[in-house]
Amino acid sequence: MLDRLPVEIVERIVAKIPDTDLIAASKVDRVWWQEVRREAYKRWKNYATTIGHVQALGKPFEKGNIDWISFEDVNDFYKRWIDRLTEDQLYIMEKMLRNGMVVDPQERETIEHALSEHRWGGDPWRLDWKWNDWTQQE
Repeated sequence: MLDRLPVEIVERIVAKIPDTDLIAASKVDRVWWQEVRREAYKRWKNYATTIGHVQALGKPFEKGNIDWISFEDVNDFYKRWIDRLTEDQLYIMEKMLRNGMVVDPQERETIEHALSEHRWGGDPWRLDWKWNDWTQQE
């Protein structure tokens, strides 16, 4: 029955599917596969954009004249937020890669590198900072 739905309905359904079930929906037929792929790319881009916005929110704290107690609380919040967004983004990227939805070799290389960094406890987007970097600023 799912393979007979109009494309417009499929688009609306796919947009509501959670990340954890998204790729499974691509198994229905070719139309669903294409819609899931499009939605996965959209979510990937949204995660990347949101991570960029969260990073930008932390920029004022890099200037030096800040209340360190407040900074630690805010930094912990941003770090957890970015970590969560990164995990969600990497989940989508990995599922896309494993299901043949990534055809661009450069995207494939980016995903493989990010997954490798993340698996080894690294910071795939180079978002981590060290206290020494902050305390030795001029």
